[in-house]
Amino acid sequence: MDRSFLFVPGNRPERFDKACATGAHAVIVDLEDAVAPADKPGARDALLAWLDTGRRAWIRINGRESQWFDQDLAVAAHEGVTGVMLPKAEDVEAVRALHGHAPHARIVLLVESALGLWRAQELAQEAGVERLAFGSVDFQLDAGIEGDGEELLFARSQLVIASRVAGKLAPVDGVTLALDDAQALAADVRRARRLGFGGKLCIHPKQVAGVNAGFAPGADEISWARRVVVAAEASGDNAVRLDGKLIDRPVIERARAVLAEAAP
Repeated sequence: MDRSFLFVPGNRPERFDKACATGAHAVIVDLEDAVAPADKPGARDALLAWLDTGRRAWIRINGRESQWFDQDLAVAAHEGVTGVMLPKAEDVEAVRALHGHAPHARIVLLVESALGLWRAQELAQEAGVERLAFGSVDFQLDAGIEGDGEELLFARSQLVIASRVAGKLAPVDGVTLALDDAQALAADVRRARRLGFGGKLCIHPKQVAGVNAGFAPGADEISWARRVVVAAEASGDNAVRLDGKLIDRPVIERARAVLAEAAP
């Protein structure tokens, strides 16, 4: 499962290959917010020229409400487009249009508004959708919320539950705006993982390594999981006491999931 999603501006083609070399699990060439209206046609042309050389990447297209949606759908149909991030996800018709034009592409829906959150489960169930992502900054603006901590706990939890009910991968958390604060990034990753997120959006290459490491099981967690599985197998998967705690089926399944996630 992809953990790090790194944005690179679509009008900076000299950065595309550099972004692909960062170790990010998904590089997203951004045709939306990172590109001024006057530069969007040139960004599309630059991206297509780069993809025509055999490269592959994700793209973030412009929303259905924009004048650039149809042109971006044509780009999404390129065989080099691995996946597409749809911004301002609120409308199932936009999702269906995208999937119809690019049925090969994995789709991530960026939930950035109160309406998008309200419809998250419905949107997640659409064909082609792999997972949801949280556009936390735009969501705060739309909902009139100040703060990225406990103020967004409800929204984040809703995305996790909607993803689970729809049978999709764990959602992707929003960006950390502090570019030079590794501790802030680590804290954001820990919070997101505890809440049930499986990855995070990155706005700078220096964030990639921290995100990849933070969403991977740590050495202590892997050690715990191994001991749980050994104890469970010795008891025939019956409830057993370990380190003074009861180990029963949910705990055993969690331990096995940790080991599966840590497997190369």
